[in-house]
Order: sequence, then C-alpha cells, then structure tokens
Amino acid sequence: MAAPRRDTRGIVDAAELFARVRFRRREPAAPLRPYLEHYWLIDWDLTQPYASHVVPHPSVNVVFQQYAGQEPFGEVSGIGLELFTQKLEGRGRVCGIQFRPGGFRPFAPDHAVSDWTGRRVRSPDVFPEADAAAFLSPDDEDARVAALDAFLLGLDPQPDPQADLAMALVDRIRGDRTIRQVGDFAHAQGMTVRTLQRLFAGYVGVGPKWIILRYRIHEALEHAETARAVDWAALAADLGYADQAHLVRDFATTVGVPPTAYASGIHPS
Repeated sequence: MAAPRRDTRGIVDAAELFARVRFRRREPAAPLRPYLEHYWLIDWDLTQPYASHVVPHPSVNVVFQQYAGQEPFGEVSGIGLELFTQKLEGRGRVCGIQFRPGGFRPFAPDHAVSDWTGRRVRSPDVFPEADAAAFLSPDDEDARVAALDAFLLGLDPQPDPQADLAMALVDRIRGDRTIRQVGDFAHAQGMTVRTLQRLFAGYVGVGPKWIILRYRIHEALEHAETARAVDWAALAADLGYADQAHLVRDFATTVGVPPTAYASGIHPS
C-alpha cells in the first residue's frame, strides 16, 4: 500500500472542513497496510457549531470519538448508504480506522460485512477489549497511532484469500472508469454475477453496482469541488452515464444539491 491518499474525495466542502478542524491521515504499521486505507485523526475547538458532511466510501470504519460533554466511545460504522452528517461543537477529538473495501472481514470473521452496512454499532458489542479513552487521551499524535496499531495487531487477523480477492476487485473498479456493467466485469474475472455479488456481500458490504455508482459520484464531487468550470455533459459521458440528466439526478440524490449548484457554492446545510 502507498502512503495515505491526499485527495478529498467524499468530503463535502473540504475547504470549509479543513478551516474548522485539524484533519490528518496517518499510515498504519506495515503488517496492517494490506487491510487498511489509513487512520484519520480529527481535533477541533469551535466557538460556533459546525456540521460536516461526507459521501461515504465503500469502507467499514472503526471510530473512537469524544464530543463536548460526553464520555469517549467507539463504534463500528458500516458502509453508509446516504450522506453522512456529523455536528461538531465545542472541543472534541476523533481517531478513525478506515479499512480498505474488503479489508474488515479478517478482523471480524464471524459476520458478513453486509451485516454492518448502514449501521453504527458501539464497539464494546464487537471489540469488548477496545478502550476508547486509550486512543483519544494522548495528546501526542504518534502515541494515538501506536495505540491503534497495537489494538488491531492484537486482533490477529488471519490471511483470507477471499478478502484479498475482494480488495483487488474493488481496486479495479476504483481505478478503471471503463468498468460500468456488473455482468461484463464479472465475466472478465471469470465469475458469474451471482458469485461476484455473494463475494461482495460477504467481504465488502455492498454490491458491485453500488460501488461503481458511488465512485462515479466521488469523482463528480471532486470535479465540482476543484475545477473552475465543469462540462457536466462531457463528464457524464466519461463516467458512463447515459446522459447528463442521470448524473445530475444521482449527484443531487446523494449529495443533497445538484452539481451546478454545488459548484457555485451552494452546499448541504
């Protein structure tokens, strides 16, 4: 695995988020890198409440959190199917673990990853040995990362060829925008559509069609975030949409506003 990515894909109004909070991505210990995207750390000290929004990746996250006036807690956050909104106020801290799509199952092998999809489950019900305060208390960032490493290594994930296959297939979808039809993709892998869907339900948590569409929206969101002018009809064609109207519909349904409005500075409230 390469160093943690530096893009803002999935973050709604990334510039505003980074102006309000300290956001960092950190690399896990070497034995964990095949399974993880990265750790993500956020600290804030706000005078006014702020709502952050994210279009979730097809990834399970384990998140240790402390908000003003609350005791620290951890939770397993399955793949979010809708726009994720979190209100931040006062002082707080989050230490998150973002798994690669397909990479969580070796750490919780008794459940299909689809069991977590759309759910947020307090970590004592999944990882009773995880003490949220141990990850959140240290002011030293390296100490927080070391605690996350120790926690995951202590779970002793075992090699799983099916997890490896699922991770490789999602990587292909993420990196190749010409992959548009599930049937064609399954055939290219020497699999039936049903076999591919079972693999994704067990190890990723959502189906391949959902992932294809989600990565399209991530790319469209990044264009709206960073490009000075976007040819939406051309982008729709590049992303495999039948026409611009389909892209506009999917973008508005997922993000909450149409892409042209988003590009002009109108964001979800």
